[in-house]
Amino acid sequence: MAKRSGADSSGIHLWLVLWKAERALEKHAIHSIEAAGMCRSDFGVLEALLHKGPLPVNALGAKVLLTSGSITTAIDRLERRGLVERGGDATDRRARIVHLTAAGRKLIHNLFAKHEQAMEKAASALAPQERVTLTGLLRKLGRGAEEMFEQGRTEERRRRSGD
Repeated sequence: MAKRSGADSSGIHLWLVLWKAERALEKHAIHSIEAAGMCRSDFGVLEALLHKGPLPVNALGAKVLLTSGSITTAIDRLERRGLVERGGDATDRRARIVHLTAAGRKLIHNLFAKHEQAMEKAASALAPQERVTLTGLLRKLGRGAEEMFEQGRTEERRRRSGD
């Protein structure tokens, strides 16, 4: 592929730039989380509960991108440390609701404040209005890419089924 003159607006170039930027930001995030003595999954669970409140196990797993087995392991680990508790759901006896304990709330509140500062520093190359613009564009890109992916899967299924 020949190099284009001017700015490269190709999808592959966009993907590479996003990938490199994500990896650079992730280094900051991982360093911040590990410096607090946490793993990413535990931090994610505590952070989700801090900002979303008590959640069913399955919803919590989906929110922090963990499989059902991984979320159970993370919750078990956090429960042993006295940071979360599982309780019943008044409307669905099969569901288990996870919530922060007082110790868990205090810990994640302090850790999140430090993490927020670290991520603020990591994003400092962009002015506040640039961040707002970028966030909007990334949401648009993500939604559009997801929609295109799902359309492609639907078309694939139709072709395979002979429709």
